[in-house]
Formats: sequence, structure tokens, C-alpha cells
Amino acid sequence: MNLPNKLSLLRIILVPVMAIVFLLDFAYAPLIAVGIFIIAALTDFFDGRIARKYNMVTDLGKLLDPIADKLLILFALFLVVDAGLIPFGYGAFCGGIIIGRELLISGVRQIAAGKGLIIQANIYGKIKTFVQDIALPFTMLLKMQDTIVNGISQTFFDVYQIVCWSLLGIATLLTIISGIIYLVQNKSVFA
Repeated sequence: MNLPNKLSLLRIILVPVMAIVFLLDFAYAPLIAVGIFIIAALTDFFDGRIARKYNMVTDLGKLLDPIADKLLILFALFLVVDAGLIPFGYGAFCGGIIIGRELLISGVRQIAAGKGLIIQANIYGKIKTFVQDIALPFTMLLKMQDTIVNGISQTFFDVYQIVCWSLLGIATLLTIISGIIYLVQNKSVFA
């Protein structure tokens, strides 16, 4: 197993660690969980960069990398919805769109794999992932409301919350757009 694939596996291992830390009952648990999220997200950047630069791209990596990405995003999404950090209806809508897109794209990849094709992520999916990688950890920090309000102000927290919800909305919109582009680019899979 090469280094990029090991980094993808590390990302998969960090996901439940992030979730457990986030669920711990102490004031700075969300901050530590966000740190773990950032480390995991950085492995995504480095595994792809190393694989391309040193010609270490493998079929396993093409499959493992998107799975690791999905696990990180979906776990973080479930955590913020479960913690009530976003309005439930809004969170359910955004979550449904994000999960639905990931299931759809996974299905397309399965069909392609059945035909002997491996479909890599495209640039639009990478942009979507990048915005999600910003929106979700920012939103996870909303769990530190008391610390933020006591340390800064309620007004700062209120503005920060609106920014987080807006970022999640943008990530959801990009999820829809990237999903449509992905389906159009890979329509030959259905032929």
C-alpha cells in the first residue's frame, strides 16, 4: 500500500476519533474535534498531490479517497444536526441533499466499476468538498456557544451563526451543481 492510500486510510480512522471527541462533555471538545477534522481534510489534499506528483495513482486510491471524503463530511454533518447547531428543517434539507448526492454518485461509480471503469472525482466535486470542509468545522464550533458568548459577545456569536448557516447553504448548492455536472460528464456509464 502506497503513501497516498495510507493517508486515505488515516482519514477514515480519524473520522470516528473526531466524532467521539466532539461528543465529549467539556468546553473545548468541539475545538479539538475541529482540529482533527482539519488534519483529516489535509490528508485529502496531500494524498492526491503525492499520488499525482509521484505517479502513485492506483485504482484502490481512486475508490478509497472519495469514500474517506464522504465519511468525513457525513459524520460532521450528522454531528452538527444531532447537536442542534443548525435549525432542524434546514439541517435535514441540506443533509438530505448532501447524502442523496453522495449515494447517487456512489451508485454511478458502482455501475461504472461493474463495466470495468474507475471514475475519479472531478474539479467540481473537489470545490464542493472544499466548501464543505470550511462550512462543517465552522458549524461544529457553534457548540462552544457559551465560551464564545462569554469570551467575545452574543452579537459576535449571532453573526458567526448566520455565517455558518450561509456557508452550509452554499455547500449544499455546490453539492447540487457538482452532482448534475458529474452525471452529465458520465452519462456514457448509463448507455
